[in-house]
Amino acid sequence: MSRTSIPVDSETKDRLDGRKRDDETWDEFLMRVTADEEPIKAGAWSEEGAERAKERIRESREEWDDRR
Repeated sequence: MSRTSIPVDSETKDRLDGRKRDDETWDEFLMRVTADEEPIKAGAWSEEGAERAKERIRESREEWDDRR
């Protein structure tokens, strides 16, 4: 894999530093922020939406168990 450098202004670098996680490399950070899909964030669902999702998971598990 080849490596490259991307020059950015210090203000841009400061903004990126604020979004980069301590446990990730710059490459991992850039891959994360340029991903096509947004990750599910904790608390992103409404209480009602979360309950519907939980219920659907329960139903799906019951259907699976019934097939065994």
